[in-house]
Amino acid sequence: MSVRIGVEEEFHVLEVESGLLVPRANSLLRRLPGHTFTTELHQSTVESNSQVHTSLDDLYADLAATRRTLDAAASSLGLAVVAAGAAPLAAAATHPTAGARYRRMVEDYRTVADEQLICGAQVHVDVPDRDTAVRVMCAVSPWLPTLLALSASSPFWQGADTGYGSWRTMLWQRWPTAGPVGCFTSAAEYDATVRDLVRSGVISDAGMIYYDVRPSSHLQTLELRICDSCPRAETVVLVAGLFRALVTEARERLRTGEAPACDGRHEWLRGASWRAARSGLEGGLVDPETHREAPAADVVRKLIARLRPALDAHGDEETVRSLAEEALADGSAARRMRRVAEVEDLLACVDMLIAETRGERAPGRATTTGRGQLPPATGVTDPSPRFARPLTRR
Repeated sequence: MSVRIGVEEEFHVLEVESGLLVPRANSLLRRLPGHTFTTELHQSTVESNSQVHTSLDDLYADLAATRRTLDAAASSLGLAVVAAGAAPLAAAATHPTAGARYRRMVEDYRTVADEQLICGAQVHVDVPDRDTAVRVMCAVSPWLPTLLALSASSPFWQGADTGYGSWRTMLWQRWPTAGPVGCFTSAAEYDATVRDLVRSGVISDAGMIYYDVRPSSHLQTLELRICDSCPRAETVVLVAGLFRALVTEARERLRTGEAPACDGRHEWLRGASWRAARSGLEGGLVDPETHREAPAADVVRKLIARLRPALDAHGDEETVRSLAEEALADGSAARRMRRVAEVEDLLACVDMLIAETRGERAPGRATTTGRGQLPPATGVTDPSPRFARPLTRR
């Protein structure tokens, strides 16, 4: 049976005319189904939760339909929503969402929490048990910066070009439990570490474990957390397909007694994440096998070649390869944003993000239905239930 996957996406809420973030999440959520959409730390963000799927085609249809629903609700209020690691322009003001947990986070972390005006895309992959999830974390970690590079969509911060493909990553890593995860031999060892962190007072609860990958605290899944939100739903599907294959391949290596791919030295993993955040797909990445710099396209293609048996097992190889080649040809979302900003301005960049988030593409780049391509997003065929609510929040 094919392994199930699901996605959480975070979206910025913008005022259309100015392109600024606005604290209107609660107004927007009143027009949306509560089982699919929810709040985040700041009122300028809403989150959606997909259904669980075995097919990348069905996942894409679900994400596209959810985005259309969100766009329609926002439009009715004179608002727009954007899937990107960071919105290009500054916020009009920050407004934390009400509640004791969020209030404590703002009080404890001050500017780190105040500037948490960023959005990510998280992918859940089914695992048989928590011990497997914890052991797989170490095995998949070396390749996670490659997935970050594919998602890079936050070159601008507060109206300025940061020089990074994913400035969200740099903001995200200021939290005390963000970044590469350690290697653990069992769920019991991992859970004991989390309890120690809570007892230390550094974090207030297990939901504040923000590692690049983590076992869900209440679902039987492994969760990818390293990626920016992606303007194009196709990019989310590409990342989901690759992450599912990484988990599948790691489980097989564990089953056969092979050593995990991670050597436990996380200084190079943090460096690799920085490199991916800095360059996106437009520069070099750290090759996980050699620990040396290599062109991003070479690293992406090496990953797909490595994962081919796992991709084939899910029927994903052609779709993933096609989406990856399109991503390499078009460049990261960060590159597309810079191109528009250079020719026009940041408001035009915001317009591009709004259009891509709702599913529109530049002329000549409409979603195709050729071999290995995703079908038009006209509906969802997988009746699987959505992930149990509530999902862990920031």
